[in-house]
Amino acid sequence: MNTKSFGNTGANVSVIGQGTWYLDHGDRKRAIAALQRGLDLGMTHIDTAEMYGDAELVIADAIAGRRDEVFLVSKVLPSNASRRGTITACERSLKRLKTDSLDCYLLHWRGSYDLADTVAAFEELVTSGKIKSWGVSNFDADDLDELLDVAGEGKIACNQVLYHLKERAIEHAVIPWCERHGVAVVAYSPFGHDDFPDERSKGGAVLARIAEARRATPRQVALSFLTRAATVFAIPKASSADHAGENAAAGDLVLTKEEISALDAAFPRGPKPRSLPML
Repeated sequence: MNTKSFGNTGANVSVIGQGTWYLDHGDRKRAIAALQRGLDLGMTHIDTAEMYGDAELVIADAIAGRRDEVFLVSKVLPSNASRRGTITACERSLKRLKTDSLDCYLLHWRGSYDLADTVAAFEELVTSGKIKSWGVSNFDADDLDELLDVAGEGKIACNQVLYHLKERAIEHAVIPWCERHGVAVVAYSPFGHDDFPDERSKGGAVLARIAEARRATPRQVALSFLTRAATVFAIPKASSADHAGENAAAGDLVLTKEEISALDAAFPRGPKPRSLPML
């Protein structure tokens, strides 16, 4: 599994991690097995959120005795993101995850609370040792500008955003912004939301052709394409141990310039949208 420097945190993190949205909706033992298989194969970045129901409880069972292996991330809901509310939410997540600290803690999306209050809470949590770094999710470039004015350079660890072959809006402004400021980009829903390219489609055929030539699967090729930039990580969810194994194998796949160009043409990023797409 290839690793990259995660923003300015100094941590080397697996290029492919593990998402956990809806993880608690299926069979618990199967979900735990998938997470543990992912860890075995080097997918040590596990992402969750207080919004994800009982996912934090499932993760706690999966990482029991293995916490030191994991780069663990959770998120606070905007409705809880006041200064006191952020700290309380973090403490609640720590308890559910059965750990003393998070490697990174994110504001799930921008809400009504002043960013200065949320940032102050994040910094207080860093000082107390309850989190090692903090970041945001679903922030567009103008939101990041405002956040930078509040926090200063070197404080924002990452921005977690929607990014898949059919949705490449973040390439216009968000990825360049993060590259300039040393901020990691984490792609959520990297296979789309039940919308992965069908091999009978024009783009899907290109994906399938490259996958066959590289003895990989189309999903592995997609993950490799999305994480081609030095700042970008991806956190696909796996519903089984076999699926986790397939995702992990993408962490060693490096596409050629020709393959990247072919995928770029097959899945054009399109014009810059008025607002940042999100789920």
